Amino acid sequence: MAKKPTASVKMLVGDPRYNSKLVSKFVNCLMHGGKKATSLRVFYDAMEIISTRIKDREPLEVFEKAINNVKPLLEVRSKRVGGSTYQVPMEVNHKRQQALSIRWILQAARARKGRPMCNRLADEFVSAYNKEGAAVATRENTHRMAEANKAFAHFAWR
Repeated sequence: MAKKPTASVKMLVGDPRYNSKLVSKFVNCLMHGGKKATSLRVFYDAMEIISTRIKDREPLEVFEKAINNVKPLLEVRSKRVGGSTYQVPMEVNHKRQQALSIRWILQAARARKGRPMCNRLADEFVSAYNKEGAAVATRENTHRMAEANKAFAHFAWR
């Protein structure tokens, strides 16, 4: 069964502290079991940790830069041509870029074990801001896969 989608762009309002729709989208994706207050607290605690680690930048700026650093430009999609299936590199839509970057950052933060989620999230934001870490590695693997299958790019328009 597919995961329920988060709030649409029309319904989404900015978060209470930063008044940012991107933060609201991230908090909605972070949320488990409808506990939005808990996910907001985790996110804001992570922002406090970021503000202590990176003093010359605003935490929201670090967050947005981390999201932008993880956004993929290309991905491979399966395309069936004749009797065989090819991995065809295609450009990624802007909305999907944002969704994938949020998903990959959360996945990387959840994979780190042994510490509170706010610390893991702050670590992942800082490492993504510095263009390193698991989420950026996932992006690089996606780009590498698209580069390796560049020979099949002519199947994208069929």
